[in-house]
Amino acid sequence: MNPVSYPYENFALQGKNDGLPAQPGYPGPPEYPGQPGQPAQPGYPGELGQPGQPGGPMVQYTTVNIVSEAPRDHVIWSIYNLFHWNPCCLGLVALLYSIKARDRKMAGDMSGARHYGSTARCLNIWATVLVCLFSLICIIVVAVYINQVKDSLHRNYQTNLNNRYRYGG
Repeated sequence: MNPVSYPYENFALQGKNDGLPAQPGYPGPPEYPGQPGQPAQPGYPGELGQPGQPGGPMVQYTTVNIVSEAPRDHVIWSIYNLFHWNPCCLGLVALLYSIKARDRKMAGDMSGARHYGSTARCLNIWATVLVCLFSLICIIVVAVYINQVKDSLHRNYQTNLNNRYRYGG
């Protein structure tokens, strides 16, 4: 198996390499019979030869196909942003990109679908952040306004009480 993203390399290994870094005092990997430079050991009973050679045991290979996840189009999120305040028309633009991503996915163009889906996702994130910030600002403004009205009414009530006692009303 040679995936497209990994180039095929064919070269002979130089020297001994057991995958461990060289360490002082470490004797290195053990030498086994049958390695280059070592005397061959007679085969086991019933073994006809070396693996991969005629008469040798059969080597089985397993092929694993890794299927990447289909690109997401974020249509539901875009529809939500379209109907929920839709700041700067970002929900509408995100919906258009989501539909383009879905069309590309149905046509089999996964890279185009991934591109449009990513753009729709970014637009949806911006729309959601702007809606949340605007909501937070509205809540703060309403709370401050209510507090000022309450203080004004309280001052007005205190003034009326003081005037009533002062003028005998």
